[in-house]
Amino acid sequence: MITYEYPLNERIRILMRMEDLFAKYTHFVALNAPLDHHAALLALFEILEVARGDLKSDLIQELERQRHTLESLRNNPSVKSDALEDVLENIVTTIGQLQGLSGKTGQHLRDNEWVMSIKQRACIPGGVCEFDLPSFHYWLSLDPTTRRENLQSWMAPFQPLSSAISIILKILRDSGQATHRVATKGAYQQMISGRAAQMLRVKLDTNLPCFPEISANKYAINIRFTALGTGIERPKSCDINVEFDLTLCCL
Repeated sequence: MITYEYPLNERIRILMRMEDLFAKYTHFVALNAPLDHHAALLALFEILEVARGDLKSDLIQELERQRHTLESLRNNPSVKSDALEDVLENIVTTIGQLQGLSGKTGQHLRDNEWVMSIKQRACIPGGVCEFDLPSFHYWLSLDPTTRRENLQSWMAPFQPLSSAISIILKILRDSGQATHRVATKGAYQQMISGRAAQMLRVKLDTNLPCFPEISANKYAINIRFTALGTGIERPKSCDINVEFDLTLCCL
């Protein structure tokens, strides 16, 4: 099965983008090749860009809201108390870490002139060649342990953001109940009633030769399943009935 997720507001969209960038950084920083650490640094630059604004305060506010909600479940016999206490402890710890971050998010990188010189060149196609940035070429020639230590020190102030985003998105994903649906000739539409959803999750068999193209607002969901084709042809709509699981998630 493969799952496709679609955010229904800008706040969730930013959190999902951040989650994706943290995952890319984590993957590449664990490897040893110079090009892997180059990719980790590029992911870090993207995190710096996306994390602008009031993201930290928004995360603290949402975690506090979830903490109050979960605390009200302490006396609920249908809730596993140990698991609940673990989640609450994780939330409280993460809130403390976020509150401990001083200054503007990512300011430690903006104050590093050398790192910023790489960032400025990285947005130019081929702009970080060795003749453009010999110091970066030298850094890439260092042993992997040294490069990794540098990358981890640059990432460290972002880690509380990563933890908070993981907690919030997990709660969001776990909030919905999957229902089986069928897209007739590749098309599906559903009106949304009740509490507004914040994320859609579409799960379907990987053997199906199509993927969902989703458009949605607070009133309706439209899903059109599309076939990728051979790589030469343009994607085209599936004309078969597609079975899938649909989950509406809301914090």
